[in-house]
Amino acid sequence: MYKPSLILWDWNGTLLDDLSLCVDQLNGLLERWGYPQQYDLEGYREVFGFPIRTYYEKAGFDFQRHPFEELALDYMNHYLPAAERCGLCVGAKQVLHAIQQAGIPQVVLSASPQDVLEEQVARYGLSDFFDKLLGQKDHYAAGKIETGLAFIRQHHLDAGQAVMIGDTLHDWEVAKAMGTGCILSASGHHSFQRLSTAGVPVVENLLAVPSYLNLTR
Repeated sequence: MYKPSLILWDWNGTLLDDLSLCVDQLNGLLERWGYPQQYDLEGYREVFGFPIRTYYEKAGFDFQRHPFEELALDYMNHYLPAAERCGLCVGAKQVLHAIQQAGIPQVVLSASPQDVLEEQVARYGLSDFFDKLLGQKDHYAAGKIETGLAFIRQHHLDAGQAVMIGDTLHDWEVAKAMGTGCILSASGHHSFQRLSTAGVPVVENLLAVPSYLNLTR
């Protein structure tokens, strides 16, 4: 892969290691709302996806009984305080530093609410790595493609020279919609096998990313 002119990072599951937490949070949400099913890590990785509404349906929630908006709010109310205990994904800071040293601008493109994204990035001391943090206006995680396209148009960027790095098939879909390259990390919310169906480079963790970006000799 060529050396890109811009890196667009996903946040949750790509840089922020919240995979185990999200499995626990899904199971907690199911239990609180009276659903009997529980998911292990493998099962979670098979049902998780975007839009979040569809993910909740696959997990077994009945929106006729329990409106999606109420479920999503309950989830976030429990997730946010617990997320403060999460660490970063393997190699995250090291790779961010390598890309910064190579002079490549970096942006976060996330499904998280803007205020949550800004607070989390700052908490981990990563703010100086990024030129822009692109989050969403609410906690329904619905507008990542639109946000990315708007950023590219606003800054008159050559999308073909940019690379999206994420951990789900949705990140690949976002990259396709924007016209960027894509690298997927299998240390997040989708399994290596599931990510491999996209036909783009899949790495076991972020430490392999620099070689794909021609940053290593």
